[in-house]
Amino acid sequence: MKWLPALFALFAFSALAADISGNWKATAEGPNGAMERTFTFKQDGTKVTGETTSSFTGKSTITDGKVEGDTVTFTIAAKMGDQDMKLNYKGKIAGSEIKFTSQMADGGNAPIEWTAKKQ
Repeated sequence: MKWLPALFALFAFSALAADISGNWKATAEGPNGAMERTFTFKQDGTKVTGETTSSFTGKSTITDGKVEGDTVTFTIAAKMGDQDMKLNYKGKIAGSEIKFTSQMADGGNAPIEWTAKKQ
């Protein structure tokens, strides 16, 4: 019975993680003007997978995704022209909205701020 409080704590923590499964549409102001990106998230517990599409980089797979409380993080591999890159995303979930920042994994650009709304 000593493990019972730990088990309850684990379930309570899992229940606190927001569920972002579904389709989201994000907008941002980039260096060359307005940008749009769609996300399709699939969440299983705290693990997040899925895909994302934009007119700049096409379709990308979401990897290393996780939700902890109201924070979501993940990585996508993208291609701009001939250049392959990894983009790291970090966001705060607030109901049907997520405020993200994205940045190249090598830190080679200023973060871009996105606002995503559940569709």
